[in-house]
Amino acid sequence: MKVALAGGGTAGHIEPAMNVADALVARGVDVVAIGTERGLEQKLVPERGYRLRDIPPIPMPRSLSVDLLTLPYRVLGSVRQASAILLQERADVVVGFGGYVSLSAYLGARRIGVPVVVHEANARPGLANRIGALLAAAVFDTVPGSLRGARTVGIPVRGNLRNLDKAALRPDALSYFGLSADRPTLLVFGGSQGARRLNDMVVAFAADLIAEGWQVLHAVGIKNEDQRVLDLPHYVCLPYIDRMDLAYAIADAAVTRAGALTVAELGVVGLPAIYVPLPIGNGEQRLNAAAMVAAGGGMVIDDATCTPERLIEVFQPWRDADARARASAAARQAGSGDAAATIADTIMSLGTSR
Repeated sequence: MKVALAGGGTAGHIEPAMNVADALVARGVDVVAIGTERGLEQKLVPERGYRLRDIPPIPMPRSLSVDLLTLPYRVLGSVRQASAILLQERADVVVGFGGYVSLSAYLGARRIGVPVVVHEANARPGLANRIGALLAAAVFDTVPGSLRGARTVGIPVRGNLRNLDKAALRPDALSYFGLSADRPTLLVFGGSQGARRLNDMVVAFAADLIAEGWQVLHAVGIKNEDQRVLDLPHYVCLPYIDRMDLAYAIADAAVTRAGALTVAELGVVGLPAIYVPLPIGNGEQRLNAAAMVAAGGGMVIDDATCTPERLIEVFQPWRDADARARASAAARQAGSGDAAATIADTIMSLGTSR
């Protein structure tokens, strides 16, 4: 069986696709990824050992312009390229996870009669998945009601996170990041692209925590290496964390945005977090974190009111180890089941029935 996975732009689209790919390969399926030349998939897909086929990205114009007038022709060209790739690869099923590339893959698959599966990670789906769901043989979501007729399964996360043994990995994590064994660790990250405002707030917040006996592991984002960071003991700053399993193994709490993949991973590993939802878009990040917060596994601060003083105030309960342990248990309880396996099984049934 051959399956084509489409999802690009950010890690929030790519990582779930790669995690389903791993589940499919474990079942003996051949996998190819479809992306664009601009997205983070150019780095993440090859790193996971998968082939990547590129098609042109088709961003949707937000105003009346020449781009809007030429949009139908560009979409048609991208769809034709997607169809050609699917025919060349002899794909039995196309699985999309959102982003511009997914729309071309959905339409290209429909054009040549290949069944489509859609997974929506966010509480509010984008245009590609809203259209894809209308064409799909199976639809999955993370937040109930995101897409009509979808089966709620959560987000596919890496197998090494699903079975994370924090105690066993802790010595390796300490060595890898150069952190201390006798201090609790705050993990700070803003998703795959980083978050400049969050970085600025945490720099002041981190100094207070370090003085209290904590240490901080801070991923600022590849695009934000120019930002001011601390020159203090017990503060480790990196542009990007490649070994998130080690970061989660050593972390006792986190400060982060509320991307769907981030929330899912924190639930699986049982890591309590202060979520600062991205203030742009349609508010989906706050919705992504809603179930985790309601369960007691996290807290939310609005971006507009996120100051060092506010972070210190909200973090106050988690200075107590017992309170952190209760929040950790709540986060793990709110985490999803094995979404990758569920989606892979459905793909298998569709592919074998052709």
